[in-house]
Amino acid sequence: MRGRPITIESIQPDRHIVLHISLDDAKMASGGVASDHPLLFPFRAFMAIGHIGAFIIPEDGGIEACGGLRVARLALLRYLKKRFRGIRRVRQDLSPFNPGAKRWHVLHGNPIMFTSSYPRLATIDNPADLRRLPKPELIPLAEELRGYLVEAVSRSGGHLAAGLGAVELTIAMHYVFDTPKDRIVWDVGHQSYPHKILTGRRDRLASIRSKDGLAPFPKRSESDFDVFGVGHAGTSISAALGMAIAAECENQDRKVIAVIGDGALTAGMAFEALNHAGELHTNLLVILNDNDMSISPNVGALSNYFAKVLSGKLYSTVRAGSKKVLKRMPPVWELARRAEEHVKGLIAPGTLFEELGFNYIGPVDGHDLPTLITTLTNLRALAGPQFLHIVTRKGKGYPPAERDPVKFHGVGSFDVKTGKLTRKTNGITYTDVFQDWLCRMARRDARLVAITPAMKEGSGLTRFAKEFPDRYFDVGIAEQHAVTLGAGLACEGLKPIVAIYSTFLQRGYDQVIHDVVLQDLPVLFAIDRAGIVGPDGPTHAGSFDLSFLRCLPNLVLMAPSDEDECHRMLCTGFSLDRPSAIRYPRDVGPGAAIREEMDAIPVGKAKLRRRGKKVALLAFGAMVAPCLEAADTLDATVVDMRFVKPLDEEILRRMADEHDLLVTVEDNAVAGGAGSGVNECLLANGINAPIINHGIPDYFLQHGSRSDVLAEADLRAEGILRLVENHFA
Repeated sequence: MRGRPITIESIQPDRHIVLHISLDDAKMASGGVASDHPLLFPFRAFMAIGHIGAFIIPEDGGIEACGGLRVARLALLRYLKKRFRGIRRVRQDLSPFNPGAKRWHVLHGNPIMFTSSYPRLATIDNPADLRRLPKPELIPLAEELRGYLVEAVSRSGGHLAAGLGAVELTIAMHYVFDTPKDRIVWDVGHQSYPHKILTGRRDRLASIRSKDGLAPFPKRSESDFDVFGVGHAGTSISAALGMAIAAECENQDRKVIAVIGDGALTAGMAFEALNHAGELHTNLLVILNDNDMSISPNVGALSNYFAKVLSGKLYSTVRAGSKKVLKRMPPVWELARRAEEHVKGLIAPGTLFEELGFNYIGPVDGHDLPTLITTLTNLRALAGPQFLHIVTRKGKGYPPAERDPVKFHGVGSFDVKTGKLTRKTNGITYTDVFQDWLCRMARRDARLVAITPAMKEGSGLTRFAKEFPDRYFDVGIAEQHAVTLGAGLACEGLKPIVAIYSTFLQRGYDQVIHDVVLQDLPVLFAIDRAGIVGPDGPTHAGSFDLSFLRCLPNLVLMAPSDEDECHRMLCTGFSLDRPSAIRYPRDVGPGAAIREEMDAIPVGKAKLRRRGKKVALLAFGAMVAPCLEAADTLDATVVDMRFVKPLDEEILRRMADEHDLLVTVEDNAVAGGAGSGVNECLLANGINAPIINHGIPDYFLQHGSRSDVLAEADLRAEGILRLVENHFA
């Protein structure tokens, strides 16, 4: 049976499975009859490298190819099945062949891969393919992987520097261990992009962080190789230990590896897990990817040599046998133990991990692939808790990222040749407003001190840290400590500002309650990334802060609607002799001019922004702007509520009296959020008014641009308009 020719007119707007292949592959599949027809290259405009053709496979099973190409159905199926493993579905509204589509989904239809540029990487669709490569091919494979990673992230944006530093480690782990039977648990997930490339997601990497594209972090539902979902720091060792214990309980011959960075190792949870693992003596390998130090060539060579020896079976067997004998002679055993500890201490800085019960190996050059493979192969054969310390360089192999790993930690789309961003933010972000206010207020008041849990750049503390280094405290990934440190500073008369992302404040919640709010201490929480963050997905969304903070006594909780309101609310919180919090999104403001005066807002006072009829939109924070836009069509009243706690009860009573419908709008979970507070207030005042609570729905919104995710939650103007119109329909 042969497929009939396809013309652009005969393509139906149905769902298709779309597979992109090179022109040479198309000719090979069709016996050389493919012609250079324009329709064979529907994605040519988006290709940076080479020409890409496309076979269209309708879901009814028929095989046809665009460009007038005739091929035998079974022959093509056999060829495609052998040559390609990553056929993927494309939703109808994203299909470039759907005449009704508003746009082409470039990231899904834009594979970078083609054989001549990445010949080795083109053959790797899963780790089993990797393990078939001869070892001499692995080093050039690493270079190809780096090049592909840079090319893909330059288009999509994402976390680049950490992944570039973990290329050799990723190859070595998948080469030595039988994944996914053996479990690799990544911490945070910033360094997992090479892992995604080697585990069947290579051609979709340029879609990362975009709507319906690859998740920004490891995600269990995305791949069997992503054995644990992550996004926050310090979780890998605990999760891996649980998996290792489960393997022992089920008598499974399975290796479990936790990969954690030096930054994430500052999390207290990581040391809790290390302590527990050492006590249990469970079979577990922890790999510390240390990219914050360097090894001199001599020390590095010596260290690599000893790593091979200390991880070897001979050393392990002799060591274990000696322990059994010497433990029968306590004085001699203690002397031998101290001697071994001293000798290892001369070549390996792992005494702490040895004391926790781990066999420490390292530090090892994390870019020396042969040494990594030998060391991991040796460690695979050892029982008990093992700790491998490798040293890598963030941004390895891409000069702009090596020079500025902070910039390329999380980066937008950029020009590969220059490293310069191709998209620039237009306008002032709320983070910028906070940074400017912080430095201005610090010059006025010497009591101001700033604390952040490893988020100096993201939270807008870079300038403050340079100008006031003695008043700046970066505590590392230690949110609990950050909050209670602020409480201690406040006890002694200082005015601490805790600058923190909404999603990470969740980790210090007990300290907010017990150490700050219960004692009514004047700590100001500057909560960035509140509400919908977009590309980083649900692990980084600030969907719950209004819900978990609103219920706390003593706390003043604010949400600004523009740049000037943000500035004034920061002044308000700083002026109070009680706990306060201001939460703002990862976004630019609407363009309001910021006044020079450092004046406060009366606590609990809302602001009427537009007077209309029938409907009152009670908007919190960043939702004021879309409400104002929707109100023009609805002729609705808009109130900038400003304060989530305390609420402006007087204006709520007035709005209920004057309107047929109240609608609360917030970029927080509806459950327990600001709208719930309005409901409680109205009920407490005996007001029975029709009301709709609108906000983030009761499920986890997935990654995409902030605009796309807001649209999915109906939190843009058109969604708010539709909500009200449906109510009156």
